[in-house]
Formats: sequence, structure tokens, C-alpha cells
Amino acid sequence: MTSTIVALAALVAIIAVDGCGSSSGQTLAATRIHGRTLTIYASGPLRGPSTVSGEAVINGARLALDQVHSRIGEYRISLKILDDATVARGGWDPGQTTINVGVAVLDPTTIGYVGDFNSGASAISIPPLNRAGIPQVSPTSAAVGLTSAALGAQPGEPQKYYPTGIRTFARVVPNDRIQAIAQVRVQQEMGCTSTFVLTDGEVDGADAARSFEVAAEAAHLRLAGVGMFVRDATSYKALATGVAQMAPDCVMIAADTESGAVLLTTDLAAAMPTVKIFGTAGLAESTYADPSQGGIPLSVDSRVVVTSPTLGLSEYPPSARAFNTAYTRRFGPPQPDAIFGYEAMSLMLYGIERATDRGTEPAVRSRVRTAIFGTHDRHSVLGTYSINGNGDTSLQRYGVYGIVQGHLTFWEAIDA
Repeated sequence: MTSTIVALAALVAIIAVDGCGSSSGQTLAATRIHGRTLTIYASGPLRGPSTVSGEAVINGARLALDQVHSRIGEYRISLKILDDATVARGGWDPGQTTINVGVAVLDPTTIGYVGDFNSGASAISIPPLNRAGIPQVSPTSAAVGLTSAALGAQPGEPQKYYPTGIRTFARVVPNDRIQAIAQVRVQQEMGCTSTFVLTDGEVDGADAARSFEVAAEAAHLRLAGVGMFVRDATSYKALATGVAQMAPDCVMIAADTESGAVLLTTDLAAAMPTVKIFGTAGLAESTYADPSQGGIPLSVDSRVVVTSPTLGLSEYPPSARAFNTAYTRRFGPPQPDAIFGYEAMSLMLYGIERATDRGTEPAVRSRVRTAIFGTHDRHSVLGTYSINGNGDTSLQRYGVYGIVQGHLTFWEAIDA
């Protein structure tokens, strides 16, 4: 009981200090991990509709670790899984994310953190991990403001996430600026002249919507309006009727599946029989596309297009096909995000290997961080990429998917 109280008190202290901010003149502690076990925490939603993607990311990470036999030289690499979802919320939960990241921070063997899946969760996890000097690689958090103050970011971003003033968060997924460019381009290719944007108000959805507004203005695509829908409503018919009165020829839903996007799509399609519906990356999962898993009706398939950072296998190097074969053999056909889970873990392991001279030197968090941010022309399953000083990948291609008989079907890759 006493140890539990002490741990909780320490967690509260970490969160309290993070909330106060700090001088950007601080430096990260060169935290050395003692012993021969290094722990990597991986976080994602393992309950609710997005479980299929959360599990895919975690399984991708597992596969990458298994391929090095959970060892780097003298070190054994331990993977600990964190579920940031709760039954009550039906998906990722801010409170659960806070608790989970505290577990990682309080573990003296923690060498790295793979996550988070949602950008909203990353916005919560980055500051305490940053203060502890724990390097973080996200497979899928794409919000612009997590790394940059570019158009689409909120006031105070990204500085508010880095109390030490030093970047510890990197990602292998292109940010929402790239997705927005792809969305605008494919909408114009399909004849959209006026688009209404609906967002669930979550960090991911709101950021994708803001980035789309910027890209649409630059490309002279008219916005019929921008609105926010209530998460998990019992009906969206009134909202759909209101959108129909604005007479858009296209609607974009910037949200994740667990927000109620399936019912929203269904009601929009019924209210506007000819409108084309576009979804952002949060909808690129089988629980949105496949009616047997609670997805949209088959009758709506031909009118829906979804963008995802995952490309078709033909667009990737041969190593991606090897990944796909290995993943399918062990876990079944992968959800689109699985390959990003694999590469996020692979990049973390690459950073550890470089920082420890292949497992022969002391394991120090700050050195792992430096190695990750020093990534240049890395050959990976995603192609060749670098990580810049903000933590962003140099990859700038986005996939476009149609839905055929309940299955996401790759159409084309768009270069931003």
C-alpha cells in the first residue's frame, strides 16, 4: 500500500510540474539506464472501434522487436503495452493516457516510448516524457502543432509540449499538412467545387480540418462551411439536413471511427443522395468500411473516399512486402496503420543500437534521442527518409482509398 501511495504521489508531482512549464534554457538529463534490461512502452487504444488499428500498430511493433530477438548486444529489450482506451469513453481516454505515461516515466528501465496513436493522446504524453528525457516515436500522431508552429497549429504550439526546450518526440507518419494537400487534390480530381467540413472536435480531427482549410484556400477550393458534430450522437439527421441546405457537392469528415463517424456518414448520404464523402486517416480502418464490423452500409461505398498515410505495397520497397507477409502469417491481414507501428519500433531500436554502439556501451536516454533525431536517409519499409530537427519525417506521400464491398481499396499515391 505504501509503495502505491508513493508512486501515485510521484505521478501527481510530475503532472503538476509539467503544468507549470519551465524555462527553455533547461537541458535534458543524460539518464543512464542501469542493468541489462531496457524497457520500451508502446501505447494505443485497445478498446472501442479503433481497437483494430491500435492492435495493428502494437502488433507491428511486436514484429519489429521479435525480428531482433528482443536483444541489442548485451541488452534485453522488454516491451510493455499500454491501453489508453476505456470502456466508458469507447476509445482513447485522456485520463487513462495520463496514468499510462506516468507508469513509463516512473520506470527506471524505460529507454523509449512508441506512441501515442492519437494526436490528442500525444499532446498529453509528450510533456512528461520530455521532462524525463524519454525519447518518443509516434507511428500515427499527425497533428501539425505537435512539432511545428506552421499554419494549422494552435497558439502556443509546439512550445507548450516541450518544457525542457529540447525535442524528444519524433514521428514516422507525414503530418496533417501533407494529408490536407492530398485531400484537396483528390477532391478536385473528383470534381468537387464546394466542400463542407465536419470535425469531431478532437485534436486529430480539429487539426486535420484546420490544415484542410489552409490547403483548400491555397488551391482555390471553396469551403461551403465548417462545423463540429457531437461525438456518438444517436442521430445526425438534423445535422445532415442543415449541411444539405448549404448545397455542397462534397463533404469531408475529419474524425476517427469511434466518434460516431459511421452513423454520421450514413445520415449524410441519406440527406444528400449525390454528395461525395471524404474521410481523413482516422477512418482508414475496417470498423468504418466494413458493415460486418459495424461500418457503413455497402450502398454508400461508391461515394466514400478515405485518405491514409499508408500506400499500396507496389509503392513501397521490397522490404514492405516482406513485412506484409510476416505480419499476415502471424496476425492476419494488416490494417493500414500496422506498417507504421512496425517502423516506429524499428526506428526506436535503430536509435538504441546507434546510441549503445550495438549494445556494447551504456544505455543513455539522451543519446538515444540524439540518435533518433540524427536519422538521415534511413532505408525502411516506408522508403528512404530522414527525421528533421522538429521530429518530422521527410516522407511526403499520402494514399487515397476507395471502399469496395466493405474493403478499403488502394487507388493512388499523392506526392505533396
